[in-house]
Amino acid sequence: MKTQSTAALLNVALLLGIVTIGYNIIEGAVSIWFGLNDDTLALLGFGIDSLVEVISGTGIVHMVLRMRKSPVESRDQFERQALRITGLAFYLLAVGMILGALLNVMQGSRPVTTVPGIIVSLVSIATMWWLMSAKMKVGKALHSEAISADANCTKTCLLLSVVLLAGSVLYELFHIGWVDAAGSIGIARFAWKEGKESLDKARTGKLGCCCSGSGEAS
Repeated sequence: MKTQSTAALLNVALLLGIVTIGYNIIEGAVSIWFGLNDDTLALLGFGIDSLVEVISGTGIVHMVLRMRKSPVESRDQFERQALRITGLAFYLLAVGMILGALLNVMQGSRPVTTVPGIIVSLVSIATMWWLMSAKMKVGKALHSEAISADANCTKTCLLLSVVLLAGSVLYELFHIGWVDAAGSIGIARFAWKEGKESLDKARTGKLGCCCSGSGEAS
């Protein structure tokens, strides 16, 4: 990628952003469908998280479009508003997941199966790994902290997929009801952290991704 022009690299970054949005829409819809049908709270929460990421991803695509015209020093109003909506949605998701997990434990509810969660998480891990690697290469080639921070966002989404995979596999092996609730709490933890970081960046205008945990751009 070092031999590519800046314009070509930004086109690649834009394409990666669009692919991220498209994938999250499909992943979210599939996860919510199977989460509801199989009474799998963790998979349901994972799907909602994916759809919330679409809002954040829209802000990233908007930012890359601005970068194609001129250097970007901070987030504009559209990107900040996208982060505010994303942050509030993540907070609501976190609270809903915790309440849902507690209710499921008290009622003794358990999933019909977590096989769809295993499949979805494996596909997500492979996809997010590819997206993360591609975004890191583009960010490095462009010397862009903003695009590199977006790669860190994708890395956090990959870790969330690992949490779903672990919970889904454990439940399918042992059929212990609280395992799904534990996975839901894990997803709630990620969602709360993502919500806080989204609102922080909306307030400061920093060129980082709402999902990144460290090494964020400023």
